[in-house]
Amino acid sequence: MANEIQRRGNLFDNLMNMRDWMNDDFFSDLTPAADHMKTDVAETDKAYQVKIDMPGFDKKDIHINYANNILSVTGHRDTFSDESDQKGNILHSERRYGQMSRQYRLPDVDRAKVAAHYENGVLTLELPKIQASEDNDSRIDID
Repeated sequence: MANEIQRRGNLFDNLMNMRDWMNDDFFSDLTPAADHMKTDVAETDKAYQVKIDMPGFDKKDIHINYANNILSVTGHRDTFSDESDQKGNILHSERRYGQMSRQYRLPDVDRAKVAAHYENGVLTLELPKIQASEDNDSRIDID
């Protein structure tokens, strides 16, 4: 009897196995939007470079803002209107629509020199850092 119970496993294991078997992304709605805006951030002495995967977005629907050392990127995608099935009998859909956004704390950016480029579903941002002044002497004389 103990072996029979052990072979059955629990309900969660069975659901996970079924998910793998069906290759279904049932739990995708429980993951944060960050899962859908994969990002690489690189830093040098002079700049940050940010690359964000945003496939399927129109350039006009991507909004970028930098304020208070925070880079905010928001994308909006309207619903899909497929004509492939006029009756609406979609069996499985993984394409997302709606609004997604991410924020990144990147201090000391020279906002006037930020450059953005969107090509092949990848948003690339070059964020030059504010150059420190040559006068780095922080010594204070006492009267």
